Amino acid sequence: MKKHLVIAALILCLIVPVSALAGVPLDMVKGNVDKVLEVLRDPSLKAESAKKIKKDKIMDIADKMFDFTELSKRTLAQYWNKLNAAQQKEFVDLYKSLLADTYADKILQYTEEKIVFGKEVPLAEKTVEVQSTVMRKNGDVSIYYRVIQDDGSWRIYDVVIEGVSLISNYRSQFKEILANKPPESLLETLRKKTGKT
Repeated sequence: MKKHLVIAALILCLIVPVSALAGVPLDMVKGNVDKVLEVLRDPSLKAESAKKIKKDKIMDIADKMFDFTELSKRTLAQYWNKLNAAQQKEFVDLYKSLLADTYADKILQYTEEKIVFGKEVPLAEKTVEVQSTVMRKNGDVSIYYRVIQDDGSWRIYDVVIEGVSLISNYRSQFKEILANKPPESLLETLRKKTGKT
């Protein structure tokens, strides 16, 4: 269940490219959450036949708003440098596809939750954590969005749900493979999982 909340939170913060002049990270995340919810609640996309269109829109937004390279580097940690440039690029693409394949259907179920935003917490010179809470009927859920500034814009590189981060969750899974096998083994595993063999 936490995995589903993680990806839902990731998607719920996606729209509108942000420049350094567009406001603080909190404003960026809040604005994006509102706009993604508009997509999820769009009456013209309610039909089952529009499901793929909605998924495609969400993934286009995710591609623009997330720093998937930063997410990948932090997920693999010390193992990132064991991949050559071509392997790194492929890993980023496969990781993104894995997230989409794993969670796309779950994301579409999130339409009625209310999200209350709290404060910004600086993590480092160019990273900030934006804290929020999802108000749910069966209990509130804390969601912390971690964003990084690069080339004058803020982009999301991790989401922490009730103390569990997306990066940490996948890092442990990938580490099991990379600790004893070459990078190609991880790539092959991801190819199979995403149907890109």
